[in-house]
Amino acid sequence: MRQGPTRDVLLLVASAILVAGCGSSSKFKNEARPPTPVQLTGVVTDKEVTISPRRVGGGPVILIVSNQTQMAHTITLEGGGNTDTVGPIPPLDTAQLQQTLKPGSYTIKAGSKQATTGEIKPGTLTVGPDRASSSDQLLLP
Repeated sequence: MRQGPTRDVLLLVASAILVAGCGSSSKFKNEARPPTPVQLTGVVTDKEVTISPRRVGGGPVILIVSNQTQMAHTITLEGGGNTDTVGPIPPLDTAQLQQTLKPGSYTIKAGSKQATTGEIKPGTLTVGPDRASSSDQLLLP
């Protein structure tokens, strides 16, 4: 025996109500992902600290520093109200600093516990406006 269109309409309405109710009380915001980290390189010589590139947009930064001197040095990143230190870095070795930087000017200094003949000139890093979100980039962890 055929039930008629009334049963079909009721099933359709019940399905629509069930589907409409799914996900309406979400507790999680769909926030944008942070920008992709930018890798910067730094070199400590007897005369100065060099950073490349010198200008980046705000967001996560990974600074890899190579100590090309004959003594161990501690690397300090100062600016934006933050101070981050890594080291001491042995001669001819590398170290990594990871930080989320806000727009502003930053100084990268090389220090040593031993007396040196001359001070090593600090490097500078200029951070501009925040970089775009990485939400639309594929194959990121």
